[in-house]
Amino acid sequence: MILNTGQRTDIPAFYSEWFMNRVREGFVMVRNPYNQSAVTRYEINPGLVDMIGFCSKNPIPMLPYIAELDERGFAQYWQVTITPYGRDIEPGVPDKREIVAAFQKLSALAGKDRIVWRYDPIFLDQKYTADAHLKAFESLARVLSGWTDYCVISFIDLYPKVRRNFPEARELTQDQKIALGCGLIQIASRYGLTVRTCGEGDFLAKYGAECGGCMMPAIYEKALGQPLSFPRFTPSRSECACYLSCDIGAYSSCQHFCRYCYANSDWRAVKKNAGRHDPRSPFLIGGPLPGDVVRQAEQKSWKIPPNKEVQRELF
Repeated sequence: MILNTGQRTDIPAFYSEWFMNRVREGFVMVRNPYNQSAVTRYEINPGLVDMIGFCSKNPIPMLPYIAELDERGFAQYWQVTITPYGRDIEPGVPDKREIVAAFQKLSALAGKDRIVWRYDPIFLDQKYTADAHLKAFESLARVLSGWTDYCVISFIDLYPKVRRNFPEARELTQDQKIALGCGLIQIASRYGLTVRTCGEGDFLAKYGAECGGCMMPAIYEKALGQPLSFPRFTPSRSECACYLSCDIGAYSSCQHFCRYCYANSDWRAVKKNAGRHDPRSPFLIGGPLPGDVVRQAEQKSWKIPPNKEVQRELF
């Protein structure tokens, strides 16, 4: 199975100590975000967990633990977001030069096939114009070339939380998406990078982008270096075909406070939840509560024995 950590919060940036405590104790408790009394227990065991998926804007706090994860037998797959936005948009993200250096170090530690650069979400305004994006993207592509083979892009989606926290944001028109997308694809190609789109359909495929998804079975298999037998899966969003499940994070707990974030309700909720975090707890936020109904997750390795046929009917 794949254990994901990054759809609800940035665990490497803010909760790395907690995460490693969970790895060492061998389990984690996860509240259902839509039913707080429903709790799922996941075993964190390399015999069951084939790979851990990380998605972060700041992997620096996790760097000291990469070797330990390897020694414990946990394969890793990293998506690291590096954008051109400043503190006006991403208040809690460190200087991008520090993140670039961390990306390069992480690539050296985890492996080039196990790390991807994300440049998203893309929006346009008077400061972050199309030309500004192209210039910034080329600067980043130049320094990340050789440390990864892929860059994932997506354009801003105005989910309800985004509209509330970033009311001045506007979605790009289709013509703007094509023009900017083509420019990014061309730049990436010059630096030996392939652009993948995330939840954008296939309109950029004819211009050279890979549009099948950014977390698809073949991507996991390449990172792991062996085939997997994936169970059937229902995507959480119609526009996203990625194979994502078993996320151990919690909403409204990411302290980057990005204006475009879909996972934080507001800064007050984040502050409250961050104050309830205990690195020793099996829960990311808080602890056990009266009335909790705990379910043991059904887990098994998806690794395929040699010479066995690979299952591909996923959806």
